[in-house]
Amino acid sequence: MDQFNPSLRRAAVTITLVKASEDPDANNILWSIEQKNEAAVLLTRRSNKLNKHAGQWALPGGSIDRDESAEQAALRELNEEVGLTLGHDAIIGRLDDYTTRSGFCITPVVVWGDVASELVANPDEVASIHRIPLKEFLREDSPMLETIPESKHPVLKMPIGDSWIAAPTAAVLYQFREVAILGRATRVAHFEQPYFAWR
Repeated sequence: MDQFNPSLRRAAVTITLVKASEDPDANNILWSIEQKNEAAVLLTRRSNKLNKHAGQWALPGGSIDRDESAEQAALRELNEEVGLTLGHDAIIGRLDDYTTRSGFCITPVVVWGDVASELVANPDEVASIHRIPLKEFLREDSPMLETIPESKHPVLKMPIGDSWIAAPTAAVLYQFREVAILGRATRVAHFEQPYFAWR
């Protein structure tokens, strides 16, 4: 948490690892991560009804209430947005906080969601729910770095399918890839966000 800037609004997101299919006989998380093609991360497309960042790729998450920890907020938002209820024992750990141009300090919480069957998108916040295989984050064209005149740091994007995800979500996913999948100590706070994320 950025303790030196109390004006930042606190938020938490979940990197929810799930089995790539809803087959209850799929293997456990450690085998899945090792294989890199049997596990996935839950991503959402934000509802077009939202005032900010409508239609964008996102990790389930939101503001941390005054009486909550980042972990509690992450699990609550996961339930509210996609209908997945997990207990504290599902928490694997945290990644580094990421400060956004729009004034948030985001704490990423990594959780194990197992099969995660019968997910339900909250229509007020989520247009669709997607299981993105871990191997998609290991593509040779990932990450994509773009320079902009307003910043000395490159804008970070993570390609998925024929599209891409931008920071801050991409920064969180990139650090997850580097640390949790590839075992490489990597910091991402310096990566820039595209113009549309500055609002």
